[in-house]
Amino acid sequence: MTAQTSMHEISIAFQTDKRASDYVALAKLVNPYAFDAVSVYCDAPYHPSYGPLMLMAPYIEHARLGPAAVSPSRIHPLDVAAQAALLADIAQAGTYIGFARGAWLADHSISETKPAVQAIREAVEVVQQLLRGGAGYHGRVYDLADHVKAPYPLPEQPIPILIGTWGQKLCAVAGELADEVKVGGSANPDIVPVIQDYIAVGEKATGRDIGSVGVVMGAVSVIDDDREQARQAARRSVALYLPVVAGLDPTVSVEPEQMARIQRYVEQESFDEAAALISDDLLERFAFAGNAQDIIEHCERLFDAGTRRIEFGTPHGLQSATGIRILGEQVLPALANWRDS
Repeated sequence: MTAQTSMHEISIAFQTDKRASDYVALAKLVNPYAFDAVSVYCDAPYHPSYGPLMLMAPYIEHARLGPAAVSPSRIHPLDVAAQAALLADIAQAGTYIGFARGAWLADHSISETKPAVQAIREAVEVVQQLLRGGAGYHGRVYDLADHVKAPYPLPEQPIPILIGTWGQKLCAVAGELADEVKVGGSANPDIVPVIQDYIAVGEKATGRDIGSVGVVMGAVSVIDDDREQARQAARRSVALYLPVVAGLDPTVSVEPEQMARIQRYVEQESFDEAAALISDDLLERFAFAGNAQDIIEHCERLFDAGTRRIEFGTPHGLQSATGIRILGEQVLPALANWRDS
């Protein structure tokens, strides 16, 4: 496993719904700032991760690049390994590979590879086997003939593995095999020790040091000098996924009727009405929203709870470029002491 360069990191993530020129422009925009990683996420039917990452790689000098995350139900681990090796060949500051079960697969006639937890475990093992030059793999889900090996140049260093999940079983798998666990759609400090306990099961099982696997918290971010407009925009964005993720967080108690009402408003595209049902407390748990000082204080709470990396997801601001600049020019410098510790 590759050690983290810092105990506290900050990254930025982009959805893969852009023109090729837009990926290049975003890479040039974020490159001057001290982000530790630049991620893309690619739920169906958006561009698969590695094309956008390849476009961005020539312009990202200081941050590692990676997908957060790939579903083995969409991309076979044989292809993940090949694309990861190619990206590693051009990424200037390293890469990582993120795996997750995937979302909204059935909506696109994609059958989830089952059993799901075992599929993630074996996908990680297949990729690691191929990228270290091994041959063959024989599992319950994936079976590669003994002569199958990577025919392309291999990365000089092991590529860190991230597993995206809220679940106990996958967290335990990550504790055995991965470097990080990402809790997607959450900015809640209270869930961090819960996830750490889940991960520790796997760490103990394999004799790894407790806490060796970092927790990554990532969610919608809307940052602007006009904090009230930013928070209102974030409420609208959070309404889209809150009915899904709120039930995954054992530290959050929300009335089922409230979630049902939010869901109905979203289905009717009545986003202002849905946003009105999201309290300040709920917003703080599932998004990064407000001005620079709001975000700095929120990050400090997450780091204090044990988070290793914070990832800011789209749209970043009322205007994306404005939000990114506030992160780069105000938030990152203010958190420099945390990131050095």
